[in-house]
Amino acid sequence: MENFSELIKKRRSMRKFTGEELSQEEVVALLKAALMAPTSKRSNSWQFIAVDDKKLLGELSHCKEQASAFIADAALAIVVTADPLASDVWIEDASIASIMIQLQAEDLGLGSCWVQVRERYTAAGMPSDEFVRGVLDIPLQLQVLSIIAIGHKGMERKPFNEDNLQWEKIHINKFGGK
Repeated sequence: MENFSELIKKRRSMRKFTGEELSQEEVVALLKAALMAPTSKRSNSWQFIAVDDKKLLGELSHCKEQASAFIADAALAIVVTADPLASDVWIEDASIASIMIQLQAEDLGLGSCWVQVRERYTAAGMPSDEFVRGVLDIPLQLQVLSIIAIGHKGMERKPFNEDNLQWEKIHINKFGGK
């Protein structure tokens, strides 16, 4: 990594992957990033399921009506879950872990894309979290927040253009709509 500013500028959602597998070192680095994610009151309410089995990746690609098919082509999917009984802010804890995984992927030169599972539905109308829970035998006490699809980048994406930053959405000291 050159520096954090460059990393966040370069990190773009990647939905196209090559067929190349990840190295064991890359997978370990991604999982370490997940496990180092901060949580409220150090509850560590999250748990992660690393999926590299092509059949399971294919099944997971049907977890939503739209915008999840590319999971089938990923080298790895990390399913981010959390226990609401361990933390009342499990959504935030799992969200932070999800983005930590994505930033680590970019730092490794890999592509990633967040697939929202919580509050989404399959084409048949089943809640996406229930679908994923069934595919992976996830215990009922864990809630599925997201699936982070990861792989070697199958296309180039331009870095974020800073000229497009919406500075009008920043307010100093108080909300000033004018």
